[in-house]
Amino acid sequence: MAFLYLKMEKSDIDIYAKSDLYYLTQIGEYVRANRLTQNKTQLELAEAAGVDRTTLVKLEKGKSVNLLSLIQVLRSLKKLQLFQEMEVKPQLSPIQLAEIEQKQRQRAGRRKETPGKTKSDW
Repeated sequence: MAFLYLKMEKSDIDIYAKSDLYYLTQIGEYVRANRLTQNKTQLELAEAAGVDRTTLVKLEKGKSVNLLSLIQVLRSLKKLQLFQEMEVKPQLSPIQLAEIEQKQRQRAGRRKETPGKTKSDW
């Protein structure tokens, strides 16, 4: 178990040891590979994304571009799911969870007879 912990820690170090330029290059390669997989030219993708072709060229070469441009390109490639991990989801505290569980029904209640109805002899 300790070996697994050390391995996870080492991979974290590796992630943070890489330069920003490395990640820009990775993003560019990702965009280019997906564009080619979808058989789109740079011009077609740029127009669909609403960005200039030179912006797309910069992005694919690992150059710095506006974050909004990256989002527009990823949207056109239908790859926005990359951002799902960044979504902030509200977390309930253990006390809140206990309160919710306490409010849930534990058993069915008795059925009350409504006044005015007579029982059938049937």
